[in-house]
Amino acid sequence: MTEIDYGQFHEWLEQARAANTANTANTTDSDARWELLRRFQEEWGYQPAPEEPKPYVSRLGAADPQVPDEDEDEDEAEAEADAGADGPQDVDPSLAVPAALSEWWGLSFNSFADRPEVYETNPVWPPTVRPDPTGYGVAGGLPEGNAFAGPEEDLRVCVFMAENQYCNEWGYAAARAGLADPQVLVSGLDEEGRPTWVLQSHSVSEFFLQLAVTRLPADHGWMVEEGVADPGVADRVRASLRPMGFLPWLELGAHTEYFGGLDVIVALNSGYGDSELVAYGRTAEAMERLAETLGLDWTDWLSDV
Repeated sequence: MTEIDYGQFHEWLEQARAANTANTANTTDSDARWELLRRFQEEWGYQPAPEEPKPYVSRLGAADPQVPDEDEDEDEAEAEADAGADGPQDVDPSLAVPAALSEWWGLSFNSFADRPEVYETNPVWPPTVRPDPTGYGVAGGLPEGNAFAGPEEDLRVCVFMAENQYCNEWGYAAARAGLADPQVLVSGLDEEGRPTWVLQSHSVSEFFLQLAVTRLPADHGWMVEEGVADPGVADRVRASLRPMGFLPWLELGAHTEYFGGLDVIVALNSGYGDSELVAYGRTAEAMERLAETLGLDWTDWLSDV
């Protein structure tokens, strides 16, 4: 197996960003953005399904590759009853859907569509607006004085993905729906505990790449968790590995930074969560090398895998 240095990931990400002009026009070069995603998935063992996935598209607006069960049928019957003649009330057909979002669904190497159980998130298609006029969506719109839409612009958010229990939702400002690859926001709480939206990813395409980084290595690679990481260990991570270039991942109260090295990725969480450090490796040898670098003994962890 050819070794991959994820210490260079930041440079690869910058190159993909440079090819993406979607934040200034409704056109974009998709090759660089999706090629980095394809490569990363392949490096961690993902292989596309033999046939193109055909997701079930819910009348609630959620795409699910599984056949709906009886409870889902009941939910959808209620959704149909609430929908007007022009379709679901939580979908605004006057808003464009960013090209990057449609492109992602159409990728032949979409690991989410192939293996949704690995991701444990709920897709929303077509995107639905917040505040949700039906009351189904949990998040609100953008507050006054936010950094993502001006005072005279649309303060709604278009949601396209949600955490498994809808504790967080991901979307883009409705005022930026016309862009091909707009910034992605995540719902959460501000310092005073009030609901708000904060920046999660610089673009839709980067969000899906980052989502894959947070999910696939745990399913396809070797993994070790440290519930409480000694400050010296975190310092050694920062000294021996390089940031991957993403914004911190903000899910379920976590504040997780990702660092890369030779065949390894380390997630450092300074927020809420079960583990302060999670290490992923493409091989056992890479994990052993990382443990030695960090001054840790993972013999029992690796022998149990």
